[in-house]
Amino acid sequence: MFGRMKEDINCIFEQDPAARSTLEVILTYSGLHAVWWHRIAHVFYKRRLLFLARAISQISRFFTGIEIHPGATIGRRLFIDHGMGIVIGETCEIGDDVTLYQGVTLGGTGKEKGKRHPTLGNNVLVASGAKVLGSISIGDNSKVGAGSVVLIDVPADSTVVGIPGKVVMTNGVRVKSRHDHSHMPDPITDTCNRLEKEIALLKQRIEELENREGENDEHSIV
Repeated sequence: MFGRMKEDINCIFEQDPAARSTLEVILTYSGLHAVWWHRIAHVFYKRRLLFLARAISQISRFFTGIEIHPGATIGRRLFIDHGMGIVIGETCEIGDDVTLYQGVTLGGTGKEKGKRHPTLGNNVLVASGAKVLGSISIGDNSKVGAGSVVLIDVPADSTVVGIPGKVVMTNGVRVKSRHDHSHMPDPITDTCNRLEKEIALLKQRIEELENREGENDEHSIV
């Protein structure tokens, strides 16, 4: 137990340059507190002491702002940075060396039974505000961009961004989209360009008419 606790503390020093002392980390890092509380709650959950497990998780939520269901399975060296607003569902499975930032939700998509929460592989990073929903898998060494909503499986060594989340990079190679949005027709721009051409033609026509009227006035004076 103490070996795992030491691992958790060392992980924070490796991940967070703001960490200055062991005492500071132990006393002030809510992400670390949430992980430790969860480990206690998870022990009671596995022994079917469900009320006690949920009570401990609710106490942890009250003090840390991080909600981890006691049934969630969490690997070693989970690093929760800031952490406020993080939600981790009951059937969620998290591998080793995973990083979660504030506002992340690892949740379900409805009232389905059984496995209904995501599975995160090893060395996964989920950035601020991202939502990973449903019984899907995020492969090892993958990254989920801030604010993304991921509803599909993500292969290993990939980066997924957007709403809904789309894989934009795999194994360091950018994934080509079938839809090149930067070169799609823009009806508003086309209409503006057509109006500019028509206005230019009208100006030219008005100038021609004004010139003709001026010539007629000169002839009439003569």
